[in-house]
Amino acid sequence: MDCQDLRLTIEYVGSSGIILSSEQKAALETSLTILKNNHKFDKTYFWGKILGVKDDYFIAQGVGKNEFEDRKILYSKNLVNWGLLPPATPEMKEKAKLAKGRFTGDPSFEFEHTEIKKIGEGEEQTEEEETVTIKEEERLAAVIAEIDYDVRIIPRGAFVKTAKGSPSVHQPQIFMFPGYVVSGLSISEAAKLCSYMHFREATKMHEQTLLEKADMNPSIDFMDPLDKDIPKGSWSLQFERGSAQVTLRSLSWQGYVFFHVPGTRRYGSIYVGSGEKNMDLPFML
Repeated sequence: MDCQDLRLTIEYVGSSGIILSSEQKAALETSLTILKNNHKFDKTYFWGKILGVKDDYFIAQGVGKNEFEDRKILYSKNLVNWGLLPPATPEMKEKAKLAKGRFTGDPSFEFEHTEIKKIGEGEEQTEEEETVTIKEEERLAAVIAEIDYDVRIIPRGAFVKTAKGSPSVHQPQIFMFPGYVVSGLSISEAAKLCSYMHFREATKMHEQTLLEKADMNPSIDFMDPLDKDIPKGSWSLQFERGSAQVTLRSLSWQGYVFFHVPGTRRYGSIYVGSGEKNMDLPFML
């Protein structure tokens, strides 16, 4: 959620039980504006909150001109002091999968995972214990990156791909569609999962699908649509306030909520949860 209108946009996710106090809203608007100026970000977003056993982590994202590539993640426990998280490397992501249980709320806490490896063959085979440690700060960065990759979404047409030297994306003044221009999704389009895209580069499988469909616009259809997600049924789509708002909730990452106001450019998302993926979802559908 953009820090500029946080007081208004946070109300759109209130029906999902996500509520901030007046003090928290005021503190976030002030501190995120200071972050934007100090780090020279183009925009700052309130990403959400990771719930810990002792303390919670408030998460913010600062972005540059290209939101695909120029993005930094910061965390705070008091909404005043913010720390910069390290970029999530493939090694950090693999180690983070080994850490089980809730976050503690202490960035310096170290999770330990012990594996028993067998060395040698036959009668000479021996067992050796190997302990892997990962700091909570690194796990936090890895989990946020995984949530962003899996469920961060935008309405179709909210970003346009350009090619100035290297491909980049930017937000147009209005959502653009092949053959016509509208401000946001129409009510009928907002009811379709295919009208929402993952905010990431398309997978190879989706790139092949784009080549097969002549009605696709490469400037806006360069991301994966939600109707191709596996398993099917991993999203809940509902209209609220009559048809004045559409809300999507992820069943894979319970606590992720996205909203869009049809006919306008207003949309946003937030995650408030324990940072644990629902691995039982395929068996629940």
